[in-house]
Amino acid sequence: MSLAVVHARAVFGVAAPAVTVEVHLSGGLPSLSIVGLPEAAVRESKDRVRSALINAGFDYPQRRITVNLAPADLPKEGGRYDLAIALGVLAASQQVPGNGLNDWEVLGELTLSGQLRPVSGVLPAAVACRDIRRRLLIPRDNGDEAALVRDVDIRVASHLLEVCAALRGESELEPACVTAAEVPSGLPDLADVKGQFQARRALEVAAAGGHNLLFSGTPGSGKSMLAARLPSLLPPLDERERLEVAAVYSVAGRPVAGLARGERPFRNPHHTASAAALVGGGSQPRPGEISLAHRGVLFLDELPEFPRAVLEVLREPLETGEILISRAARQTQFPARFQLLAAMNPCPCGYFGDASGRCRCTPDQIQRYQARISGPLLDRFDMLLHVAPLPPDQLLQTGGGGESSERVAQRVAAALGIQQRRQGCPNRELSGSALDDACDLEQAERALLVQAASRLGLSARACHRVLRVARTLADLAGSARVEQAQLLEAIGFRQGLADRGNR
Repeated sequence: MSLAVVHARAVFGVAAPAVTVEVHLSGGLPSLSIVGLPEAAVRESKDRVRSALINAGFDYPQRRITVNLAPADLPKEGGRYDLAIALGVLAASQQVPGNGLNDWEVLGELTLSGQLRPVSGVLPAAVACRDIRRRLLIPRDNGDEAALVRDVDIRVASHLLEVCAALRGESELEPACVTAAEVPSGLPDLADVKGQFQARRALEVAAAGGHNLLFSGTPGSGKSMLAARLPSLLPPLDERERLEVAAVYSVAGRPVAGLARGERPFRNPHHTASAAALVGGGSQPRPGEISLAHRGVLFLDELPEFPRAVLEVLREPLETGEILISRAARQTQFPARFQLLAAMNPCPCGYFGDASGRCRCTPDQIQRYQARISGPLLDRFDMLLHVAPLPPDQLLQTGGGGESSERVAQRVAAALGIQQRRQGCPNRELSGSALDDACDLEQAERALLVQAASRLGLSARACHRVLRVARTLADLAGSARVEQAQLLEAIGFRQGLADRGNR
């Protein structure tokens, strides 16, 4: 038979569309041509495949070889089709049985010696194979991430010869398995933070409800140290979340070892990052920092130093939990449900309001500096807290500063459990009648919120964020409804944002 069909998968966003690799041998001058909208790396696979087959000891057909990657209108990129093309050539030339390929989907890049190299986007392909009940064959180095998907037969190989021996029935391919140690890595502990009890309280509330938090304070007050400890307060990823996040990392070609342990992502891009670095992009779109922070934390240190155009791209993903990248031919959607944590100085020199009186910035300089963060972006933060520097006597004390992350994480997990049982989602996702029902405000609390909204100039969005924070405070206190104490504390977290936005 001079025609062989092998199944593979492309990468498009976090999806894995099916690709059928058809290989036909015909008469004519010896050549290999690839059709089906291949980009440069795919076209170059003909040279890799030829050398791999020859070096592995197979006969390279001295005939006209045509490879069709269907569907023809789907762009194909990378070396992920090398193994499928090589097996198609061997099956069409009857050097390996072709009927054994019907139940397999094949991914892998070939070296010139026939070794298999890892490719990106394997995990979405594994999910797709599970849904249609097909077996998946991948390089051994991709085994860790693919093994995160259960109820699918995934086999790994290191060389083309191993694959061919398995197709002939001479041996069995090994199943994919997670080799990373199933123990949490050492996350920074909240017990290392001395003092800063208000900031610790804000971190606990933010973790318990998934709220966005902005720290403001002088240099050296501990803003970045506090922010780095937020992941240690968050519960581990469940299986569904783990697959969502791992799919993004797989498409981006990033390691997923930490995700296999359930660790939530913590992304900390530098303030020189471009808008494309945050949201993703490219001719073949790849996820950016906000998608890599999906189900985790995006920390922006020195917030006003980011270009304003870069910060403004965060506004829509913060509301929708996804990012849509549009190109002339098609659109790509990536998940982006992240928790935003940011830190900033109060002025260009950083010491405005400090008791030392070191600040020499003029009011106009301070106003311009703070105005780098737009009102609409500020409105999307749930809480703002000023972090004051510790006095020298507290700073030089020996020992930790308070509770450990483990103890705080237990209260956070309990509060999140209450939210899941009550409404099926964290408080940050509450809106409309569900938010009203969850808060169950009495007339006195409603009057208090109306008064605060009038005095602070709160928008409707800001009022909803106050209610969400108050609901989280009530969950931490074990209260069935939002009481006046929780509402006042939530308004206090919001007051700094209102004052800054009104300048």
